[in-house]
Amino acid sequence: MTALITGASSGLGAEFARQLAARGDDLVLVARSADRLDALAAQLRQAHGVRVDVFARDLSEPRAPDRIVADLAGIGIAIDLLVNSAGFGTAGRFEEIPAGRDTAQLMVNVVSLVGLTRALVPAMLARGGGGVINVGSTAGFQPSPYFATYAAGKTFVLNFSLALRGEYRGRGLRVLALCPGPTRTAFFDTAGERAAIGGRMMPADVVVRKALRAFDRDKAYVVPGLGNAASAHLTPRRPRRLVTAIAKRVTRGVLEPA
Repeated sequence: MTALITGASSGLGAEFARQLAARGDDLVLVARSADRLDALAAQLRQAHGVRVDVFARDLSEPRAPDRIVADLAGIGIAIDLLVNSAGFGTAGRFEEIPAGRDTAQLMVNVVSLVGLTRALVPAMLARGGGGVINVGSTAGFQPSPYFATYAAGKTFVLNFSLALRGEYRGRGLRVLALCPGPTRTAFFDTAGERAAIGGRMMPADVVVRKALRAFDRDKAYVVPGLGNAASAHLTPRRPRRLVTAIAKRVTRGVLEPA
């Protein structure tokens, strides 16, 4: 099997690469940082004897999915598993987030995810099946003031994944939404340490291990961690206005003290 992993230079993406390589899967790694991709690829080739190709692409660019498809055609590789792990978050008052930053976030977290999925799924179906793992977040289960764009984007990822799974059940294509809570990754280098809302951070290797187990079992989505799972399943059953009000009390810690 060959897996394409976005956001593979660090965090969950890099951990997916490590664990899939340990299974013996060949890899295509995509991220902006060519140096980090090359270093990880060399490690994985040496440790597991798998083929690893790397493409340095910025997924905030509108044509990025098309360029990746062209990259794949250039080396003659077919993808069996797509892991849409690339993403970043913004946190704070909406009007204070730098202009264009949320647009770039949606390009990476939502638009490129849809674009790559649309580009690669038809060939998977033609070959008899494959898989897609989309990295969402527990933030996708409710509106989150001060994480307005990030949470809304992750809600899209969750519902998009569930809808695709409904379409492709019985056609050989598995689709999983991974919805972790705070995870020990470089995500917080961008969003800020104050963005670690919701309890203790989980190690990235544990999150990925649970994701791959859920994928192997053909689950629709997985929320690693008992506390995270309980919150995710209970929150949507409350009135939306109440959920938003509660979320605001939790997330306001992201703001700088007055």
